Amino acid sequence: MGLVALPGGSAVDPALIGAQAAADFEQELVDQYALAMSAAGLTDRHIGGTRAIVIEFARSLSTPLWEATCADADAFLAQQRRMGLSVSTRAGKAGALAGFYEFVIARYEGAIRRTTGVLVEQPIDEFNRQSGASLGKVRVPPSDEEIDSLFTAWRGSVTQARKYLPAARDYFAASLWRRLGLRINETVMLDIRDWRPDLGEFGKLHVRHGKGSGGRGPKPRLVPGINGANQLIDWWLAEVRPQYGEDWADPDAPLLPSERFDRDLDRCGRVGANALRRALGIQVDEWLPAWSGRMTPHVLRHYCASSLYAAGMDIKALQELLGHQWLATTSGYLHVRSDHIERAWNSASDRVEARLGLRTD
Repeated sequence: MGLVALPGGSAVDPALIGAQAAADFEQELVDQYALAMSAAGLTDRHIGGTRAIVIEFARSLSTPLWEATCADADAFLAQQRRMGLSVSTRAGKAGALAGFYEFVIARYEGAIRRTTGVLVEQPIDEFNRQSGASLGKVRVPPSDEEIDSLFTAWRGSVTQARKYLPAARDYFAASLWRRLGLRINETVMLDIRDWRPDLGEFGKLHVRHGKGSGGRGPKPRLVPGINGANQLIDWWLAEVRPQYGEDWADPDAPLLPSERFDRDLDRCGRVGANALRRALGIQVDEWLPAWSGRMTPHVLRHYCASSLYAAGMDIKALQELLGHQWLATTSGYLHVRSDHIERAWNSASDRVEARLGLRTD
């Protein structure tokens, strides 16, 4: 029996003699999977992260990758939990491994079986795959009264702050999360040109760096300046942003600048996400201590969705506003405000009462 040709163009010794041959074969599998992901348009960051996870799993094994079993995956994921990794991180690693093995089984199973006699199995199944951070975890946003109290006090403190400009910027950013449900990374990547007051009734923000799915890069969308956001943006651009410097007239300058000036680009630098998170935490500690350590930009995103839903916005419009690929994701933001269970209960109670009324007659 000669060498077995693989789809990637390489060849493997039938007996896979020696550790080096097995290692070369494993590397071929990983490289070909990376090439396939690249062909599918996935980002370099996603590809690199997936490669790292597969290699981490390979190093946990005492056998080659193609001999991994569900028991091996059980042990690997259990170790990840003992290391203190979050549910969402473990779910991401399980998903990456499942995708890799789907690829190996689809493209290489025959060659591996002929070469090694091993039947490749999918080690990630419904029993050991992590369910993700959101499953079974209800994220209850603050009440309208709590949010109004926080932002009213925050707004009043801005003019008294030791540094007015960053204080106003931090309030402006948090207000975008509250009113439009923007993600924090989408917010920091906004440029001045991204506000288009000429589009639609309320103007629109061009969110160029929206979160894509499955590592497929940014997913742009247009977000209308509803919920008072248009007035907020007009205030920022007219009264505050020009005080940062002459770059306020540069359409490519960041909408939310840092205090540092980028001399290479001749404009303000871009504020970092950590600075905005830290500012939110400080204000919550001061004005809404009941939410200290729990209020995050993503909680404000949930609040925005649930409050707009309560005000009558339909779920499809919310899906588009938030930039979700799946309607089911949007629905997970709304269950707190949904009253369909209560309405169903009342309706059922009315029917029971009606039946009992008929019987007494």
